[in-house]
Amino acid sequence: MSQWTWEWEGYDPAGEQLRESLCTLGNGYFATRGAVPESRAGLVHCPGTYVAGCYNRLRSTVAGREVVNEDLVNLPNWLLLRFRVRHADGPWGSWFTPDRHPVLDHRHILDLRSATLTRILRHPVAGAGALAVEQTRLVHMADPHLAVLRTVFTAEDWRGEIEIESGLDGDVLNANVHRYRALERRQLTGVRTGTQGPDVLWMTCRTSTSGVQVAMAARTAVDGPTKAGPVPVPGRRRCLHRLVLPLIPGRPVTVEKTVALHTSRDTAISDPLGAAIDRVTAAAGFSGLVDSHAAAWGRLWRRAELQVPGDAGRILRFHLFHLLQTLSPHTADLDVGVPARGLHGEAYRGHVFWDELFVLPYLNLHFPEVSRALLDYRHRRLPAACRAAAAANRAGAMYPWQSGSDGREESQEWHQNPRSGRWLPDHSSLQHHVGSAIAYNVWQYCEATGDTEYLHTKGAEMLVQIARFWADLAAYDRRTDRYHIRGVVGPDEYHDAYPGAARPGLDDNAYTNVTAAWVLVRALELLRCLPAWRRDELCDRIGLDAGEPSKWDEISRRLSVPFHRGVISQFDGYGDLAELDWDAYRARYDSIRRLDRILEAEGDTVNRYQASKQADVLMLGHLFSAAALGRLFARLGYAVDDDVWRGTVAHYLRRTSHGSTLSGLVHGLVLARARRAEAWQYVQEALEADVADIQGGTTGEGIHLGAMAGTLALVQRGLTGLEAGEDALRFDPVPLPALSEYGFSLRYRGHGGVRVRRRTGELEIVVPESEEKPLRVALADRTVTVAPGETCTLVVPTADPRSAGRAFSG
Repeated sequence: MSQWTWEWEGYDPAGEQLRESLCTLGNGYFATRGAVPESRAGLVHCPGTYVAGCYNRLRSTVAGREVVNEDLVNLPNWLLLRFRVRHADGPWGSWFTPDRHPVLDHRHILDLRSATLTRILRHPVAGAGALAVEQTRLVHMADPHLAVLRTVFTAEDWRGEIEIESGLDGDVLNANVHRYRALERRQLTGVRTGTQGPDVLWMTCRTSTSGVQVAMAARTAVDGPTKAGPVPVPGRRRCLHRLVLPLIPGRPVTVEKTVALHTSRDTAISDPLGAAIDRVTAAAGFSGLVDSHAAAWGRLWRRAELQVPGDAGRILRFHLFHLLQTLSPHTADLDVGVPARGLHGEAYRGHVFWDELFVLPYLNLHFPEVSRALLDYRHRRLPAACRAAAAANRAGAMYPWQSGSDGREESQEWHQNPRSGRWLPDHSSLQHHVGSAIAYNVWQYCEATGDTEYLHTKGAEMLVQIARFWADLAAYDRRTDRYHIRGVVGPDEYHDAYPGAARPGLDDNAYTNVTAAWVLVRALELLRCLPAWRRDELCDRIGLDAGEPSKWDEISRRLSVPFHRGVISQFDGYGDLAELDWDAYRARYDSIRRLDRILEAEGDTVNRYQASKQADVLMLGHLFSAAALGRLFARLGYAVDDDVWRGTVAHYLRRTSHGSTLSGLVHGLVLARARRAEAWQYVQEALEADVADIQGGTTGEGIHLGAMAGTLALVQRGLTGLEAGEDALRFDPVPLPALSEYGFSLRYRGHGGVRVRRRTGELEIVVPESEEKPLRVALADRTVTVAPGETCTLVVPTADPRSAGRAFSG
């Protein structure tokens, strides 16, 4: 396989759902899983088509409790195409599926450059030769409402007929996640079908509670002789085109199925059905659609140029492909957030968590218009966040841990442990640090783009309201002369309460408190730099009291950060928890990534132990440079030097089960600066998390978008030490022998296509010709300017054994 193609040989029912996720095709507006066209949903296959932001809410009764969940909706299956064979004048065979029929060959080829999925198979025909089938599909990147499936049939050493049914299937459920099977799963109602002329079928339906109207239209065309068809066969929940095609040896016959998809959430249409019919009727043929689709992808690949050699580069390009299928320039026109599992499956119900924290640092420097749209999703839900804070008797904005259509808290109140089968209370909504992630993303976007207008308007509103929430949540304690944030859950997620406590939540989670302090500092800085009229307008609009900023300043200097035995504590009291016998659990179980489920099934709880699911304290080293983190701790009155940080890294490295795909990513970046020799194994884990499905089945329910985007940011930002500041691009490269040479392009404050190349001992910056001012590039020991049209090669230190572990050398 090349750097641009991925192949799956043979047919493996046990691996189909994983392959379907990894072969998903999308364009930012909608995506379709890589299911074989003749399949229906079950334990082996899960056809799925998802439109970004199309949610529906259902009530279910589970274990005697009524629960309400909002899900990204699985829409009608447009892929449906099946065939059966009749040899000579014999009887019709059964409808082909690889589950019930033999295949001589079966192969899927995913071409990243052209964003097409090709399936090749040969089906033996009884008493004769074989039927060769080649199917190519795409979800159009130039026109986000179109998709196409081309199937080429060729008879090998036999003569006869094939019957084909090509249609739209509205009899679908949200069935991708097996553990959700006890919940209500039928999201669509009011299915209607019809025809428009002999070659176009249509289907409409709506989501049952959110009322989103959905329309699909499918056009079927045949290149070759037909004995019958296409004959429309309308139905109640399915509509079909039926065709009978005569085959003679060696002469291929092609069936092209072109589909248009619209919903009532779309702009500039009068009705979804009319728009879908008009679009599919006017659509070009397959070759024309392929050309315009490939051209659109070519433009994306140029904007996101990435050059990393070897297997790492191949996987990084695969990650970039799936990121762009979920969040493309089309996303800039939509009201959507960052779905944690992409548009690739139904895990996490398609909800928006904090994953944009790992996504926007990459998008900011390539597709800033997409970053801005994703921040707008959060700004539109700022009123809901303010109402949530008020309902909790807090000021400011309390953003939900899980967000969907309207900004209310979508975190489930109960979750099922697959190991024990028990339903347990879910306290993940206490992860209020999501607000800091949003504030961080606002600041990083504005630093990278110079979008002062956004910072002074929508960005300022979000940042200030999040700061108000932290200031109100922080409570002063005279005994400690410190402010404390109590009753929260940190990024670790395993720990949601103290052992034996009647109430959930933890006190003074270090990550939460330090990032809250950062938010308060940034809000103060922003208020100072706002033009007076902007500041007055903002304060008047949100009712900001003149005394609030001085309180923020005080809290930003007195928030408590706990320590134990010379290391930063994950939360207050963490050091008092019991130690886990890690070796014993590794010996008893194949994987302890989900240690929380293992312990609960044993009648124990992870809350009793110094054990983390993923990076928590160490997330601070992922977000902030050593110098910035050192300044934050110093402002809070704590002396954190290299020794303290090294000890902290070592402490949590021994006590983390890596139950999240984000964990290896964060540890890889942190270790690249703290313990370089161990960094690569974690970088490799982050790279392989989805392609190898290291969590044992979760990728089949959707890729992990944050981890995929995070690996791209790890190269772009982590290994180069890149910070896109107001006055310069700053670099502080980390020598990592396994990734010693790489390159990428970026956009920065009007400069497009800036190329960065890292080679052993040097960093090359190429600035394309433009009318922009010279670009300032800063290293730790010098600053240079590179004029448009010039190339600058900077000598940088190679690996220095003495620097390994100097995380706070700044």
